[in-house]
Formats: sequence, structure tokens, C-alpha cells
Amino acid sequence: MSRLFRDVEGGPRCPHGSVVCIGAFDGLHLGHQALVRHAVARARLRGVPAVALTFEPLPREFFSRGTPPPRLLLPHAKVEGLCRLGVDQVGLLRFNAALTALPGAEFIRKVLVERVGAREVWVGPEFGFGKGRDGNLALLQALGAEHGFTAGEIAPVMVEGERVSASRIRALLVEGDFGGVSRLLGRRYAIGGRVVHGKQLGRTLGFPTANLRFAGKVPALQGIYATRVHGLEGLPGVDAAKAAAGWPSVSSFGTRPTVDGVEPLLEAHLFDFAGDLYGRRIEVEFVAKLRDEEKFSDLAALTAQMQHDAVQARALLAQDQQRAYA
Repeated sequence: MSRLFRDVEGGPRCPHGSVVCIGAFDGLHLGHQALVRHAVARARLRGVPAVALTFEPLPREFFSRGTPPPRLLLPHAKVEGLCRLGVDQVGLLRFNAALTALPGAEFIRKVLVERVGAREVWVGPEFGFGKGRDGNLALLQALGAEHGFTAGEIAPVMVEGERVSASRIRALLVEGDFGGVSRLLGRRYAIGGRVVHGKQLGRTLGFPTANLRFAGKVPALQGIYATRVHGLEGLPGVDAAKAAAGWPSVSSFGTRPTVDGVEPLLEAHLFDFAGDLYGRRIEVEFVAKLRDEEKFSDLAALTAQMQHDAVQARALLAQDQQRAYA
């Protein structure tokens, strides 16, 4: 059986019961990790699968169609991250008009009881669900007593006196505070995806790039960055130690205004690398912000700035590596 399911309707996924955690899980920050790990630990004690229920698009994206809020993680990366935390099955539920019209009590019956056979349900602070957000912890506990499951809420995770949240991480990304972001994520911020073909403008300018599309989502950051690229292990002729540490690179994430771009594109130029990455799944780890994206008068001015960015990125990455081994 696949570890991923998308629909509210369907046959039972966990005939012997499950322990469930529910959330948007955008970013999979320390608060999300605490919730998921708690559910996984409870599932192991009960000897049943751990199930994470989340939504795609995110509810705030669905209700803000004209101006969708910035996104930290793409769906594929979120599912992968949940599985790495020990989740056995992920319900990436389609958040659409039908789901928004489903009252909280019906969500409990259709999804928690009939679909995944919940024995325990765990949520984060102030969690709401169902039509008009009529569902909450109190409803889960009341109906759980009827359907044979318990429900609980984990305490918020605090860092530096403030609750860890996706909105706080988004604000830090805009500021370029990657150290602060790392403290809330428990890791460095990274974006993964499959390398796609671009217009090969970078190659003509002497800066070939590995391109990742952000799949129609609004990114939470924009600009030029010192980065490391992961996922190169096993490629012919590639230095294994360098690949394992993350290949030094300089990356642009934005719409490329100098060439009248529209779609957000992440372009990573890997220093001293000549391999073919098309179709390969990589992850770009953000180390430091160099500058904001800007529109240049011509390609010559853009190329000169790219050369300066590359020098600056190499220096910052070398300093970062020295700190890591200090």
C-alpha cells in the first residue's frame, strides 16, 4: 500500500487503528516536529501506524487565491520530511470546496474514524478545522468518546522566548536571518526539487545553472544567496566528500526582471562543476543572503554583478566551512 493518500473518501487505510497528527506542516519546524514525533512515539507504543493528515493546497492558500501567502515547503518535500520523522502514512488531503463545506463532525467521522481508524488524535495549539472552523480540540474530545479515540494537544515549542511558527520563519527569511531560521527549523532552510531545463541564458553568460521551479507557489524569499547543493552523491567524476558536504554555489531565486521573467525560478550555479544534473532531484541549502534581486540595464551589467556575487559567495561559504570545523 502506498504511504500517501489524497482523498477524504475511500476504504479504510488502517484496519487495526492508528495514531493521527493533523496540521498544515508548512516548513516542518521544531513545533511541527514535536507534534509528529509525539504521535509517532504513541503509535509505536500502541503497535499501530502513525498517520499525518495535512492539506494541499494549504488552507490559507485556498482562501487567498488572488494573493497567496508565501510558502516554505513544496508538497513533495513535506511528504518526504514527514516520512523521515517516522510517519507511516501521509494524508495529503485535497483542500477544495467540498472539504471546506464539510462540518467538523463529518470530518471526524469520514476521515478520522472511517478512513484511518484513529485511536489517538494529536494537534498543535489553537488548532481548528471543518466548515467555518467549527471543529476544535473540544469537539475532537467529545466525539472521540463516542467513536473510541482520545484527543490531545501538545504544548507550543518556544525558542528565545517566542513560539515557533511558520509566520515567524517567513519574516526571518525576508530579513535574510538564516541563523534565526535554522534555530526555528532545527536545520538550515533548503528547497528541493527536480532539475528542469531553462532558457540556458546563464550558460551563455558563463554561469550555467541548475534550475528548480517552485511549482506555482509563492516563495518565502527572493534574492541572491550563497548556497550549497545536495544530491550529487554517486555522479561520475564528482568529489564524494565535496558532494556530501553540499556543493558550494551561488543561487538566484526570483523572476529574473532583467530578462522580463514572470515565474519564480531557483537557479543554482555550482562552482567548478561540469556535470549534467537535468532530471536529478537536488536540494539547495541557503547559507547567506548577498543582495536583493534587481533589474539591470543590460546583460553586460548583469554579468558583471554575477561575477561579483560569485566571489562574495565563495568567500562566505569558505568562512562558514571554517566555522563548522572550528
